[in-house]
Amino acid sequence: MTLIVDASVAVKWVLPEVGSERAVAIRTTDEDLIAPSLACAEIGNAIWRAVLRGNFSAVEARENLKVAIAHYQRIILLEELTDAAMALAIRLKHPIYDCFYLALAERERCALITADARLIAAAKAVKGVEVRPL
Repeated sequence: MTLIVDASVAVKWVLPEVGSERAVAIRTTDEDLIAPSLACAEIGNAIWRAVLRGNFSAVEARENLKVAIAHYQRIILLEELTDAAMALAIRLKHPIYDCFYLALAERERCALITADARLIAAAKAVKGVEVRPL
């Protein structure tokens, strides 16, 4: 089975946060984990903020980003999802960033795992998309 894991979950693989244990459990299943390529930027941004707070060195940050991204079996190019993501963003009146995950879930017909309450609420309005809160 395939699962779409958004950045709010993936950052918990390398940053100690509430829900990190549950996030790691997802990473260690036999499921194929996928995400739009946007996840790389979002995870990187969260790690960069951790560096600014003094939680990681620059070297550790780069390593943690590589580690987090390596847990995905597939990263999907945004170009493949752009039209569907924009349509969802307009229809849902929701940021397109999140809609890339929704578009991928709709396309792949698989569950989306997120810790983002706003994304969970938006996903409920998309027929055929199963969302699993972390």
